[in-house]
Amino acid sequence: MEDLEELKSLTKVKLTNLDKCFYPQINITKGQIIEYYIKMASKILPIIANRPIVLTRYPDGVNGHKIAFFQKNAPQGTPKWVKTKPIYSPSTKRNVNYIICNDIDTLIWLANLSALEIHMPFSNLNDIEHPDLLFFDIDPEAPATINAAAEIALLLKDKLCHIGLTPFIKTSGKKGLHIIIPITPNWTFKETRTFVHQIGIEIAKENTIATSEFKDTKTPGKIFIDYLQNSPMRTMVIPYSLRPTPNATISAPIEWHEVKKGLNPSNFNISSTQDLKSYPWQNIFEQQKTLPL
Repeated sequence: MEDLEELKSLTKVKLTNLDKCFYPQINITKGQIIEYYIKMASKILPIIANRPIVLTRYPDGVNGHKIAFFQKNAPQGTPKWVKTKPIYSPSTKRNVNYIICNDIDTLIWLANLSALEIHMPFSNLNDIEHPDLLFFDIDPEAPATINAAAEIALLLKDKLCHIGLTPFIKTSGKKGLHIIIPITPNWTFKETRTFVHQIGIEIAKENTIATSEFKDTKTPGKIFIDYLQNSPMRTMVIPYSLRPTPNATISAPIEWHEVKKGLNPSNFNISSTQDLKSYPWQNIFEQQKTLPL
């Protein structure tokens, strides 16, 4: 890890508690977390640019006494140079002052807030009501494993490519996989959610281990193709975000040839991911396609 004083010199953020341990099982400190997000900034920032973000903060790390909490509103004391955007929430009937992370200092500031996880919606500020991404959350329920999830992911890939779309994939950082498809923002969330659900239903007809029905989400041995996040201001964990697992796993973009039996999400972690040279999502927004609706 870089010297702590050198790390402080890299940013205008007033860094605090850099030697505090956040992942005790592998002895990862807050300073190392900030360093990780600095190294990954060139891959993260183009994906989350101009998108309202949501944080999961861990004030004492993954096993600390202080409970982790989900945060949408920019916290009190947010620096004036941090960009924010008020967006009306129909559920709370008030504006939520979302953080917009378009630069490395803001990303460092988020890490300094102990925001191990960062989440993003499926639309951006140019047109918040119309998604430019579709999202399939492939979630295996034990005894189903990541191998079964990979099998379903490949079926989804073939179907999506067949209808002219370009799917990208990442590990969830926990037990599942995420498929993301860039689209032109010409449809409502209701339309895209229905589309994703229908694709899931078709996959379930082809492979009985799969389901796209919420009532079956906890059925042992099933793979739930979750479509429900395709809704206004619902989110997914961003690519390369840390997760609160013992070995600091990452939600890692991967190549499709890596989706096979033996895929191990725990291999993508704070140590290994920094050394990856490839960037599977590099040109994702250049692959936007129209939906066949």
